[in-house]
Amino acid sequence: MVNVTFKQKPVTLIGSELKVGDQAPDFKALDNDLEEKMLSDYKGKIKLISVVPSIDTGVCSIQTNRFNEEAKKLDNVQVLTISMDLPFAQKRWREVNQVEDLNMLSDHRDADFGEKYGVLIKELRLLARSIFVVDSNDKITYVEYVSEVSDHPDYDKALEAAKNAQ
Repeated sequence: MVNVTFKQKPVTLIGSELKVGDQAPDFKALDNDLEEKMLSDYKGKIKLISVVPSIDTGVCSIQTNRFNEEAKKLDNVQVLTISMDLPFAQKRWREVNQVEDLNMLSDHRDADFGEKYGVLIKELRLLARSIFVVDSNDKITYVEYVSEVSDHPDYDKALEAAKNAQ
C-alpha cells in the first residue's frame, strides 16, 4: 500500500500499487483531439509515463516541460503525460508551452488509467504524481509514487530507467 499525502494530509489511492516486473495494464484515455488512446497504441516502444495532478500548476508544468526537453534525447522512448485535465486544457497548455515531443493524455472521462495504475486520489478525483517506465514488452521497469503530491519526482532516476529499458 502506497502512502501519499496532498499538502501534508493523507489521501486514499484507488487501485492496486504496481511494482517493477509487473505487466503494465492497458488503459484508455483521451488525446487532445478527443481520440481514445491505449497503452497498446505504443506497442514496441519504451514508455515513460509522467503522471501529474493538473497541468496548470507549477510543479506539474515544470515536470512536463522537463520530460518534453528530455524526450528529444531518448531513442525509441515515447513520453506520455497523463492527468485528469480536460483535453482542451492540455491542448491549450501544450500550445502555450510549445510542447511537441511528448503526448498528453486525459484520464478525465473514465479514470481508467488512474484506477489501473493505483494513482486515482479518491478525495480529489485527481491523479497522484508518479512515474512509470514500461519496456517495449510492456513490463514495468521503474515506478515512483511521489509521497507528497506537491513534490517533484526523481527526474534523473526516471530518465536513467528509460534509457536502460529495452
